[in-house]
Amino acid sequence: MKTTKQNEFKPNPSLKPLEMLIGNWVMEISNASFLPGPHAKVYGKTSFEWIEGGAYVAMHQGDREAGTPIATWLISCDESNKEFAIFYYDDRNVSRIYQMSFDKAEWKIWRKAPGFSQRFKGVISGDGKTITASWEKSTDGKKWEHDFDLTYTR
Repeated sequence: MKTTKQNEFKPNPSLKPLEMLIGNWVMEISNASFLPGPHAKVYGKTSFEWIEGGAYVAMHQGDREAGTPIATWLISCDESNKEFAIFYYDDRNVSRIYQMSFDKAEWKIWRKAPGFSQRFKGVISGDGKTITASWEKSTDGKKWEHDFDLTYTR
């Protein structure tokens, strides 16, 4: 099998909408049951970068010092239906596959799995410098409950 060099790929045009995410962000987690109190907040780092010459977007998230899991998200898009897929893995050995939609105003992520479904909705500010989001979870895919809030800023 021939090895392909990173610079031999052309950027994936299906990922063009994600261009505004590329770079470094500060992540704030709040309103979470796993935090020590109702007003507690945790901050971490998040970055988005093109990999394989633009064939994929990688999201690196977390901060050991802050106590947030270190996670990598690999994002791609099906050119025929414009639905994104995410391969997620973190330092807790959690491995998941999510679906995603994204446009200039809204970012959604979801996962349907027996016993633990999730959904995320983020609203992107007009200047593209803030994403205000929240995660919800469900054990049966019908009754949803708030999990935690996230804010990404640059």
